[in-house]
Amino acid sequence: MSGPVAGGRAELEGLEGLEGLEGVEGVGTDMVPLKRADEHRGPPMSEEVVSVYVNTFGTQLAMVDAMVDAMVDAMVDAMVDAMVDGAVGHTGSMSDTPATPSGDDVRLAAEWIDEAERITVLTGAGISTDSGIPDFRGPQGVWTKNPAAEKASTIQNYMADPAVRQAAWRHRLDSRAWAADPNEGHRSLVRLEKRRKLVALLTQNVDGLHHAAGSNPDKVVEVHGTIREVGCLECDYRDDMSVALDRVRLGEDDPPCPECGGLLKSATISFGQSLIQQDLLRAEVAAQNCDLMLAVGTTLAVYPIAAVVPSAKRVGAKVVILNAEPTEMDDIADLVLRGSISEVLPAIVGGAANLT
Repeated sequence: MSGPVAGGRAELEGLEGLEGLEGVEGVGTDMVPLKRADEHRGPPMSEEVVSVYVNTFGTQLAMVDAMVDAMVDAMVDAMVDAMVDGAVGHTGSMSDTPATPSGDDVRLAAEWIDEAERITVLTGAGISTDSGIPDFRGPQGVWTKNPAAEKASTIQNYMADPAVRQAAWRHRLDSRAWAADPNEGHRSLVRLEKRRKLVALLTQNVDGLHHAAGSNPDKVVEVHGTIREVGCLECDYRDDMSVALDRVRLGEDDPPCPECGGLLKSATISFGQSLIQQDLLRAEVAAQNCDLMLAVGTTLAVYPIAAVVPSAKRVGAKVVILNAEPTEMDDIADLVLRGSISEVLPAIVGGAANLT
């Protein structure tokens, strides 16, 4: 399984298990069976059942490939539903969403959270910008300002070029993440968890700020890994990142693995590197088992994880998107909120009764 993959459906063609979908963008509504949401929903899974499900099947590659197929199918179905139904309930679009959410929209989101019993949250880089960590694709994003940096962020370049690795280690020494603290966006999700509504917190972020905020590690799925740890690309060595950075400070510009001499890298998933199959399966289980999907601070442009949103939509969950910029799935959302995450998220998570 390759990943993460950036961009729209055309960029999904390189993923394993997606053969035969090349023409899906042009599929007509008469070729996709439209079903009511309540036809898809089954009884909620207990945490024990989910645990058994994950532990039993999490390492089976064939099942993960089938899961990604299902997630992409869900995305297509949900988008067709939105086009056929006129995006009923959608309060914004790529062009008409206001810069600041209305009080009515904030209240509606808060009411939906109050009513929900099983909420799955997906977060992206936007939730950490108020902690001083730039996002990737926003107006001031790392890759927006320097598109070449995105192309260089591949595992192939990292492994093949010592200069790329040396630059990466220098960057890690000076990363803003080491001085960053969780903001109100991160802390509000801890409060949501304490309300006993959170099924899972899926994050594309590698900064570790959800853990620092106090989120239960058992609830957090770091789909793209973490910069807080270092791992060897050739053996099972893994340690705290500070151990490797201490070696760099002492003069090693490209420290080798202390156990096998192989290449060390942060425990993050680079473009072209395999995603963790069990994490993808946990994400899909969480999407299938929620009655509200809350996407925060992500443009929903990186697959396969972005497909959990239409997957949740397909089983009848409401979809709420909170982001500073338009996303690729605004048109299938039930509610789109555009504004400061560290201001809006605490408001909607705190409960409608607490809104003024």
